[in-house]
Amino acid sequence: MLINLLRLLPPEMAHELTIKLIKSNFIVGIKRNQEYTTLKQNILGIDFKNPLGLAAGFDKNAEVIIPMIRYGFGFVEVGTITPRPQKGNQKPRIFRLLEDEAVINHLGFNNKGSEKILRNLKAFYENKAINGVVGINIGKNKSTKNDIDDYLYCIEKLGEFGNYITINISSPNTPGLRDLQLRGRIETLVKKIQSKQSEIKQLNNKPIFIKISPDLDDEQLRDIALMSLANNINGLIISNSSIKRPESLISYHKNELGGLSGKPIFIDSTIILKKMYSLTNGQIPLIGVGGVSNGYECYEKIKAGACLVQLYTALTFNGPKIIKEILTELNNLVLTEGYRNISEVVGRSS
Repeated sequence: MLINLLRLLPPEMAHELTIKLIKSNFIVGIKRNQEYTTLKQNILGIDFKNPLGLAAGFDKNAEVIIPMIRYGFGFVEVGTITPRPQKGNQKPRIFRLLEDEAVINHLGFNNKGSEKILRNLKAFYENKAINGVVGINIGKNKSTKNDIDDYLYCIEKLGEFGNYITINISSPNTPGLRDLQLRGRIETLVKKIQSKQSEIKQLNNKPIFIKISPDLDDEQLRDIALMSLANNINGLIISNSSIKRPESLISYHKNELGGLSGKPIFIDSTIILKKMYSLTNGQIPLIGVGGVSNGYECYEKIKAGACLVQLYTALTFNGPKIIKEILTELNNLVLTEGYRNISEVVGRSS
């Protein structure tokens, strides 16, 4: 019922209200979901109770980590966080594509900045009543000329307060950001990040993931795979939202500016995931994102090479009940196909 009421509001207003309701405990009915031993994994030294995570973008300012973990997510990624507060692009900048079960956003890294979000992260860790895996997704301010400096700043300021760090260089809504994925530039970025990491004792063993675009061609994918292997990258997140517009889209807002997420990008993002698993010989942990709305699709991401899976758009259309539904279906699929643990499924279709 609440989901239907929120849909009557403009998308960004609905999201802001949702965050406030969750923070105020107005949204009730949070029950501890069943934990399945089949879905537990240890990846890069981190214990995940299940492979389903909340993608960056929902909890930009690290305000609702605890309730999202209580809803059942195996991990929560906050952000994208920039060094300084940022208003983002001009409104309106979020568009629902109801008929396509999709969203187009042109937000532009709107967030309260590293200083405010640092306080929220500290508050989360001070709460001993709940333990959960947190990823910190970082980006650059639009006005920053030396892109890499912003990433180094955020790593140093926020890095110790997450179980892993995500380097977002693939949002289509910050001019020039995706150029950091190009050959040469991405390697320079990675080397400087690793150098900064080595200078800070608390970050020496902190996993760092790089989030890439679903719009890369085969040559760019090979470049990133080779660079990742050569530089011992901890992991890759595949993928961000897409600037492509499938011909199948039918919603009124299908041609709005921004990144497309949700069901229409499931196939393409899964193909990219499968290619990257093959290009890296399964040696690098991958997080699959893009269009997941049920347990079967989550399972397909894992079979394509993902050890972890994230969602966001489907949550906005279906509400938190989708988390339990996906985990139950995922557990059943693992058992039905004769596996003892979800880790045995990774890459089976690649």
